[in-house]
Order: sequence, then structure tokens, then C-alpha cells
Amino acid sequence: MNTQSEPQSLPETETESPLDISLVIPLFNEEESLRPLTQKIRDTMDMDGRSFEVIFIDDGSTDGSMAVLEELHAAHPEVKVIQFRRNFGKAAGYTVGFQKAIGTFVITMDADLQDDPDEIPSLIAKLDEGYDLVSGWKKKRFDPLGKTLPSKFFNWVTGRVSGVPIHDFNCGLKAYRNEVVKDIRVYGELHRYIPVLAHMEGYRVSEIPVKHHPRQFGVTKYGWGRLMKGFLDLLTVMFLGRFMARPLHLFGTMGVVLGTLGMGINLFIVSLWFQTGTIQNRHPLLILGVLMSVLGVLFICTGLLADMIARSSLPNEKFNIQRTLE
Repeated sequence: MNTQSEPQSLPETETESPLDISLVIPLFNEEESLRPLTQKIRDTMDMDGRSFEVIFIDDGSTDGSMAVLEELHAAHPEVKVIQFRRNFGKAAGYTVGFQKAIGTFVITMDADLQDDPDEIPSLIAKLDEGYDLVSGWKKKRFDPLGKTLPSKFFNWVTGRVSGVPIHDFNCGLKAYRNEVVKDIRVYGELHRYIPVLAHMEGYRVSEIPVKHHPRQFGVTKYGWGRLMKGFLDLLTVMFLGRFMARPLHLFGTMGVVLGTLGMGINLFIVSLWFQTGTIQNRHPLLILGVLMSVLGVLFICTGLLADMIARSSLPNEKFNIQRTLE
């Protein structure tokens, strides 16, 4: 029985051997851009000479996008379509598209014609240098300030916190080896942190400057409103990457710091009482010392419990092995 969260797929032709390239393109209300985008992709791939498939994921569009996709699917056998019953977000589109992709290399791009398919050979060439993920860098952007300013601030903070030295984490134009997209789990709005997730798994990440075009149709769906969500997701990524298997390292460190400060304050109050017979009206300081000591113990206990849960729920730790020589 179909549920609301299940996507609907148009029939697709089975292939006996993997393709060279799979293009994964999530979209939401991009009716006007789909035909020219598909034509540009086909022109680029015809010149490149590689076999390819284009996987469009219609994320619950309310315009005529699905009708255009059905038309493209009927006209071009390499075009495959997945339709969501409602809008689930870009990460959901990537997740399903990555599962379906059979190409040796996987390319993601936006459907609004701002990403240029002509950059695909350059991205693949960078992968051939030994990288596992190559992100596009929109060095010269054609977006309104309401989109570029939040993006620049977001990219700067993400680069400093994550240690991944790229300039444009949220660029939709990226190239992956197939094993990367099959290994990285994307949910919520973590799609913008795929380079960080891949870096944490030991994959080699790089970037190249790519062409960026002004939006021709529709309106942008990004701005300051997503900035706070982005930073909360960054905290999620950093926690999962660094402390998922050892939460005691995080909570225990916080507990030791708070407990040590609280104990220092309490020792000062006790020494003052021994010396003068009174704490000299430092009652707020005494309360702070006791509170920090209690919080320190609670954090350490929380870390111990979280560590026990993590060890019981992750019996087999995963190690990302690049290759084995025997």
C-alpha cells in the first residue's frame, strides 16, 4: 500500500551495465526551466561522449512541472522522473536520487538554469585527479543580496568550524564518485553539509570555480530565513561526526569544566569562612558554586548514560576503508 511519504516513479528502462554519469536534479516549481535545462544537458553530454541518465525529483511541485517532466521522459529515454506526493525538501530529493543513481560518477545541480551543465566535464576531470567529491564554487554570483549575504556568512562560519577548505558549501553543482553518495546519509536539511559529512568519512574533497547564471524564471527559495536552520544543522553535523560514538567526550568535558569551576568557588567560600567566621555576604557566589558543581555532576552522568546507549546501539563501528592489498 502506498503511503504519503512514498514517491511515485515513472517507468524506467533497465540497464545491464552501469552508466558513466548520473545527474540528480531535485526541483520545486521549475516548469519553465525544465525544457531548456534538459536540452543543455543533452548537448553537453553528446559532446562529452559519455553515457548518462538524468534523474529529476519533483518535490511536490504545484505548477505544471510534472506535466513537462512526463513529456521529457516520453521524448528522451535517458530522462527518469520521481514524484513526491508533497514537498519533502531538497535533502529528501537527494536521498532518493542517490539511491537510484547507477552512474560511476554522480552530478547534482539545481533545476533553475543558474548552474551550467557545461561545467560537468571539468568536474569529472577534477575527480579523475583522485578526489572523491568536487564542489562547484560560484565565484561570481548573480543573486540578490538577500541570498548572497547570508550565503557568504554561512560559508565562512561553516569553513571555520568544520575545517573543510572550500568556499561554497551550498552550491548545487557538485560531482561525486558513486560510492560517496551511497555512503553518506542525508536527511533534514543536511544536504548543504555533504562536503563536511564526506570529509568526516575520510573522502577527499575539493572545489573548482564554476559559471553561474542569473535566474531566468521563478523566484529564489533561499534567504535569511534559512540561516538559523543552517547553523543548527551545522551543530548536528559536528556533533554526529565528532561525538556520536563517544558522547562522554563532549558531556564529560563540559561537566569537568563546570565542576572544577564550581569546586574552586566553593573552596574559596569555605576558606573565607574559616578565616573570618563569615562568608561576607557572598551568598550569590555560594549559590553559583553549588549550582556549577551540581551541573558538572549532571553533565558527567549524562555523558556516561549517552556513552552506554551509543555503545549498545552501535555494536559494529564502521571504518571507511579505501582499499586493501592482500
